[in-house]
This record gives sequence, structure tokens and C-alpha cells, in this order.
Amino acid sequence: MEKIVFLDRTTIIANLRHPAFPHQWEEYAATENSEIVTRLQDATIGITNKVPLRSASLAQLPKLKMIAAAATGTDNIDIAWCKEHGVVVSNIRNYSVHTVPEHVFMLVLALRRNLLAYREDVQKGARQKSAQFCLFSHPVRDLNGSTLGIIGNGAIGKAVAQIAQAFGMKVLFAEHKGTSEIREGYTAFDTVLRESDVLTLHLPLKEQTRHLISTAEFERMRPGALLINTARGGLVDEAALLTALKSGRIAGAGFDVLVKEPPTEGHALLDINLPNFIMTPHIAWSGREAMQILADQLIDNIEAYVAGSGQNRVA
Repeated sequence: MEKIVFLDRTTIIANLRHPAFPHQWEEYAATENSEIVTRLQDATIGITNKVPLRSASLAQLPKLKMIAAAATGTDNIDIAWCKEHGVVVSNIRNYSVHTVPEHVFMLVLALRRNLLAYREDVQKGARQKSAQFCLFSHPVRDLNGSTLGIIGNGAIGKAVAQIAQAFGMKVLFAEHKGTSEIREGYTAFDTVLRESDVLTLHLPLKEQTRHLISTAEFERMRPGALLINTARGGLVDEAALLTALKSGRIAGAGFDVLVKEPPTEGHALLDINLPNFIMTPHIAWSGREAMQILADQLIDNIEAYVAGSGQNRVA
């Protein structure tokens, strides 16, 4: 009989059916690093959303045969170790193709139209003191006719492009950074940086994508450009972002992710009080409809593994 252990159940707010095969189910609201080995000691299948499963822990779990990631990203799992030792890893795919793009454009519209700045003006009484019927205290920019640069051409990147085209934006998909050969349908990375009014990131965090956007990239961007990151915090050098925002090197940024989550008290980006920077707490993926799709697919992946057919395997 399979023993299934879910290490961080409260990260998924959805109905979660149990697999349709004989099993023992155990779940924990959250799991500290020091508790991982104890809780997975007798497990044959482990479920994790964000709890890290590194080689040091995995080496102490000889019964573990499968890790079911309750997310698309698997940077918290030692994939190389799992491949070497025959531990199957599956992930969740294409569940957030509506909820993340919607969040992206919530951030884009709020920033392009200076929503936070105008809301503050109204709260401070500037609206009431206006000499005319409207306020012109902050610029309002349309999306129609502007250029959206997308780094990452997966399902979410494509869905973002569809919405952008509906707004009348020109869409550029960036070629890999540092690549001289440009594939059909792509634009050179540096050209996308230079020409985009809005740059949005939709790619996984790997060693080759860590700090994909840093000081040099900010210097190539338009002064009026926005940077949106709903993917992974490590894609952007946070110190460089802070400098770019404070110096006015870019017009603004909307972030749903940070390098360290949850951030500690005093994190520099949390202390920014600027109307052109919006931080949301890693919720772009969390539409209730999307989360139910995730929960259903999670169990589908486990059932497929036990049936011997395999599904959404990354190792």
C-alpha cells in the first residue's frame, strides 16, 4: 500500500480528492526543514508545494518513490538527485493560464494609469480642492499602441500575449539572452529590452536565468518602461531593481514574487512607499478556479504514476 504525505497542505485552498487506489494519507498544514525527514520517513509518495526537498534529506528517505509537486516550479526539489536515484517527480501544468495573465494586466493597468497615485490624491483631499472637474497630477498612459515584451513563450506567456493583442499592444517575444541566432517569431533579447513599454517575465528559475534582469538590463530599458514579475523572484536582481526604481531609471514595477518568501521584516522592497511600485504576496496563481484545477491535476499525476502510465514528469 502506498503511503502519501502532503507536507504543506494549507498552500492549496481547494477540494482535494483522495487517490482511487488503496493508500494511507497523511497531511500537515506546514513543514519545517527539520521535520522533513521524520514526516517522509515511511512515505512512498511525497507531496510538496514549497517545502524544499534537497539531496541531504532525500538520501535519508529510501522508501520514497515519487515526489508530486503541487506547483509548476520545481526549483525547491533536487531534480538531478531524483533522476540519478530513480525517484519520479511530477509537476502541475497549464492550470494558471487565466489567473496569472489577469494578474499581470491588473498590475500593468494600475501602473500605466497611475491608480495608486490618484487614489492617494483622492484620500488626501486633492480631488475636492481641484479648480476644475479633473486632476492632471500624474500621467495616464494607454496600452493601445504600446509595446509589450514577453520573456518566456510557454502557456502563460502566450496567454498574456493574447490579452495584450486585445488591448491593441504590439507583442515581442524575447529570444534567449546572449543568443545570436534568432528563431522565427522571436526578437533579440536586447531589442526587446530597448523597445518594450512593458516587460513581463514568464519563465522558470534556473541557474542560467537567475538575475536575468539586473543593472545592465535596466540600463537598456526605456525610462518609461514597466517591469512585471509574476514568475520567480530570483529572475530579477532585487538590489538593482531598488536602484532603478529610486533613480527613476524605469517608470515602475509590479512584483508578485521575491527571492525569499515570506520576506523578513525590513526587506528593502517591502519598505518602498512609491506609487509606481506594487507588491502583491505571491497570489497571481491563486484564483480559486485555477487552484481547483491544480488540486485535481495533482491527484491525476499520482494516480497516473501508480497506474504505471506517468504524467507531467520532470524526472
